[in-house]
Amino acid sequence: MSAAPRSAADGRTPPHYPIESVDNALRLLLLFAEKPRIRLTDASAYLGVASSTAHRLLAMLQYRGFVRQDAASRAYEPGGALATIASAVLRQVDVRARARPILERLNAEFNETVHLGRLEDRQVDFLDSIESSRAVRVASRAGRSLPAHCTSTGKAMLSQLDTAELHRRYPEEKLQAVTERTITSRAALERELATTRKRGYASSMQESEEGVASVAVAMESPGGDYYAVNISMPSTRMSPTIRTDVAKALIAAAHEITELLV
Repeated sequence: MSAAPRSAADGRTPPHYPIESVDNALRLLLLFAEKPRIRLTDASAYLGVASSTAHRLLAMLQYRGFVRQDAASRAYEPGGALATIASAVLRQVDVRARARPILERLNAEFNETVHLGRLEDRQVDFLDSIESSRAVRVASRAGRSLPAHCTSTGKAMLSQLDTAELHRRYPEEKLQAVTERTITSRAALERELATTRKRGYASSMQESEEGVASVAVAMESPGGDYYAVNISMPSTRMSPTIRTDVAKALIAAAHEITELLV
């Protein structure tokens, strides 16, 4: 029977069904925050395990690129995989920080909820949001993920993909229905994306949530990641004139954010 993992320094409660080997590997990675290099004896003593166990853990971390071993000292150092993860996290934080003033301006101009999202395969990860101050408003989706094909944010970003890449992500014709208005076939999605490319923005009318309408414009970062900025409001407030005005503002905002990402 595996021993329960130690509680985290911030007081988090361990899971009910811990996996000791995974916990030990993660603890070794966290140790790099305190030590630039870890010897096998350091790892063994820190974890309270045999040297052979510590060696197996480090060997697996090395195999996956999370650590590397210095040929001369035989000590272990942070590997490229850790740097890649850290870079990705910092890049996301940087995108939010750079886009935030523009999101605030859009929120002030229309007094509607504004979102910043990123495309992750077939999902939209909502990175940031500023809610409308109106009594009836769309709630923030920051921290949530939704299927890309049912949101304006997702469709704006999917419109940047070529046909081969879209089919790779959506190999099946049938798509998940979230509401009665969700696009439920790949063919219909492709038609919608063609319209999105032609007019320069995507829209959604109660496709991801009843009573919610939105408009979004996509951006591509220098690193090849896709983002989109979105304005959402109750569907009763989304008139054709409002949609046009919002789209123009979002196109300008997306251009501005893109220049900040260079």
